[in-house]
Amino acid sequence: MDDTWSLGVVSLEPWDRIWRRNQHLVDRLLALSPGLTVAFVTPPADPLHAAMSGRAPRAGAGAQAVEGYGGRLSTFQPTKWLPGALGAASDRGLDRAIARHLRRGRGVDALWINDPRRAGVARLLEVPTLYDVTDDWTEARRSPRERARLVRGDAWLTRHAGAVVVCSPALQASKGGTLIRNAVDVVAYREPRPRPHDLPRRAALYCGTLHEDRLDVDLVIATGARLAESGAVLALLGPVALTETNGRRLLRAPGVVVLGARGFEDVPAYLQHADALVVPHLVDDFTATLDPIKLYEYLAVGRPIVSTPCAGFVDAGEEAWVTVAPRDGFADAVTASVGSTHGPSDPADVADWSDRAKQMLEVLDGLPRSAGVGPGAAP
Repeated sequence: MDDTWSLGVVSLEPWDRIWRRNQHLVDRLLALSPGLTVAFVTPPADPLHAAMSGRAPRAGAGAQAVEGYGGRLSTFQPTKWLPGALGAASDRGLDRAIARHLRRGRGVDALWINDPRRAGVARLLEVPTLYDVTDDWTEARRSPRERARLVRGDAWLTRHAGAVVVCSPALQASKGGTLIRNAVDVVAYREPRPRPHDLPRRAALYCGTLHEDRLDVDLVIATGARLAESGAVLALLGPVALTETNGRRLLRAPGVVVLGARGFEDVPAYLQHADALVVPHLVDDFTATLDPIKLYEYLAVGRPIVSTPCAGFVDAGEEAWVTVAPRDGFADAVTASVGSTHGPSDPADVADWSDRAKQMLEVLDGLPRSAGVGPGAAP
């Protein structure tokens, strides 16, 4: 890229205090490339869905500068005015709104798409495009209509993007592309923190978004009940994205404490002081493609880890403090780990997000200038 350049990032996630892969990489890219500016497109506001769900409808927040970046980072939240039932018409409206925003001023020199449903933005903008695949959403449990949208967008971007980046070997096997795995802010997770006041005295901790795509809710409830027998709890730290039914089940389950979301700067303290760190994930075709960020976060703090045999943790099983337990033995393994006298271990040698950002910058620098896709390149 030139010394001064602009990047549009179409993300599956908002820019808030819950940092995931996109936020960490963008933050490091801005540090690595002083001439870079980033327009970060977040998921849209959906006033119609909010009204139907009994919440106050609101329009998208539009464009806003993000503090701390000297005007080099801004967010844009569009509004989804049409219901999803209208299918392509709803998608076209969103795609056009995003493309209009990214064309403003001098426009963007490159486009980074994380949300496969926004493939239409790449078709509207004649700029080199990178497709960053962090989950294989075509394998997630979705309605037939929603899955068809995901399959179409993913297939088009995989074929037409100037570069494809994937976060796990399983994704690379199915989609090709350049492997850039996840990482952790090593300094933040190794700096000793005081114990959070709301972390229960004896606790196994799960850190991550609570969602049925990954979390085995029945296993969480069974593990909480088993821990309660010994006076311990299973604490769940992260945004709650469960169905109302499963959310109520967890709130009522003995031995389960739902702490809710915390900002990225607060999370390390919870991991450092937990008696054990756990991963009660489903094991299926969707989770088999993951490279869990929590793997790196857990390893960085040197606490005992118990996981179901899911992607990432299976490969890390040779580490002395990682126990991979089958579903029917998971609760017992967690209880044993919480009851042990395991002190802090020497943290594992894990990759930092700065290393991954350097890899991502190399891919962006190598985007072919002919990779721009325009309206004539419809699937």
